[in-house]
Amino acid sequence: MSISLAGLNTLGLQQYCSSLVEVTHKAELIKTCRNLYQQQLPMLILGGGSNVVFTDDFDGTVVKVATKGIQVTEDTDYYYLSVQAGENWHNLVEFCLNKQIYGLENLALIPGTVGAAPIQNIGAYGVEFNRFCYQVEFLQLDTGTLNHFDKDQCHFGYRDSIFKQQLKNLVVITEVTLRLNKQWQPIINYGPLQHFDPAQVTAKQIFDSVCKVRQVKLPDPKVLGNVGSFFKNPIVSSTCYELLKSRYAELVGYQQIDGRFKIAAGWLIDTAGLKGFNIGNAGVHKDQALVLVNLGNATGAEICQLARHIIQEVYDTFAVILEPEPRIMGSVEEIEIQ
Repeated sequence: MSISLAGLNTLGLQQYCSSLVEVTHKAELIKTCRNLYQQQLPMLILGGGSNVVFTDDFDGTVVKVATKGIQVTEDTDYYYLSVQAGENWHNLVEFCLNKQIYGLENLALIPGTVGAAPIQNIGAYGVEFNRFCYQVEFLQLDTGTLNHFDKDQCHFGYRDSIFKQQLKNLVVITEVTLRLNKQWQPIINYGPLQHFDPAQVTAKQIFDSVCKVRQVKLPDPKVLGNVGSFFKNPIVSSTCYELLKSRYAELVGYQQIDGRFKIAAGWLIDTAGLKGFNIGNAGVHKDQALVLVNLGNATGAEICQLARHIIQEVYDTFAVILEPEPRIMGSVEEIEIQ
């Protein structure tokens, strides 16, 4: 264990791996992953490191995906962007804005790479990745073939996809194709965007607003290690929502298509009195309860201990179960939070 992973995860956790390979071309990514799989060696595919908690040294090879390339085509109604998995997501949002290709602006400043976006079905401010997903290309590790799934085949859900479920550890995403409508419609029905006039607002104004809010709410991981939002916003039954609303008038919920309600995990944690709470060097951010931070030399074990404490306190207070967003990594594979 000689290669530090501290600079490769945004929590800044000081763990090590046996070997590290950085790949910059798709063919290299395919060859590397296929070889490791055939040798049955532990392998971790790593993008921006913004969605992972290392609890131990990784006894295997970390494959750092740094493939680059954005190709734009179009037809009468749509732009199509074929993007390599290692491209930075926020850079892609900026690229689109500069090219006057609109739609992704609500997803500005989400950390991580394009290849990770469909796995998590990233989302923010009323928009999720699946709205624009046209096709996901992936390497099937057991056969070595490149396959393509359209949006429906990806089984997208809230922070979920087939890549987190049935295909977990069986495929490596190599390229993503997005489809953006040339007839842009702003999405401004969420939080800080609601004050905009839909007839007047520009994509740049939405982009700037989202960036400003995120920079205020979320600490810079270069200054204070974090993985952004640590917990998913729980989705509860209408009965549960109405009961909570009767007790807490300030509770905000967003009704889902199936009649259930999505409620803010950050509000639950804050109302449970945990903002600013810490265990060892792992803390709940003093300004944003949804963010767990490395206060200095925190361990993955401390982060997990803090997360477990939050889950228990929120459950005891509201009877609502929180689920972590990031992957929790053990010595050879992903593990349950412990």
